[in-house]
Amino acid sequence: MAAVDAVERFVTSASGLGIEVAVRRCPEGTRTAVDAAAAVGCVVGQIVKSLVLMAGDRPVLVLCSGANRVDLVRVGAEFDGDVRMANADEVRAATGFAIGGAPPFGHPAPLPTLIDPDLLGYDEVWAAAGRPDSVFPLSPEALVEGSGARTVEVAL
Repeated sequence: MAAVDAVERFVTSASGLGIEVAVRRCPEGTRTAVDAAAAVGCVVGQIVKSLVLMAGDRPVLVLCSGANRVDLVRVGAEFDGDVRMANADEVRAATGFAIGGAPPFGHPAPLPTLIDPDLLGYDEVWAAAGRPDSVFPLSPEALVEGSGARTVEVAL
């Protein structure tokens, strides 16, 4: 029951931001970018990896193309220091969602967010919708608007 609640909570949060989402549930799972791309029939680059990192004790969000790997040094330079991947508890505390299901927006409080410019080259991208088996499509413009992201080269 709680898992369904995560998707409903995300849909409600997105709606509050003026973004209507059409969630697609993928029973085969969308835990990796490759899995998600296969499930929805898109290229891996169209998958949005919503990655929570810790800049000191402050959580930050990086929206990275599924085809890329995040460069922690580049991201750290944007936050004046070292960053590291958040652990499962830190992800849940920052976003209200579990790793693998954390959406790019709709968190309890907005997070400082960076977006990989490679995502902006697509007409449509797909992001997590609150659960590791749920995704939704949106335009890169809506992704930036909903997340308040700043475009920065974040990939290796």
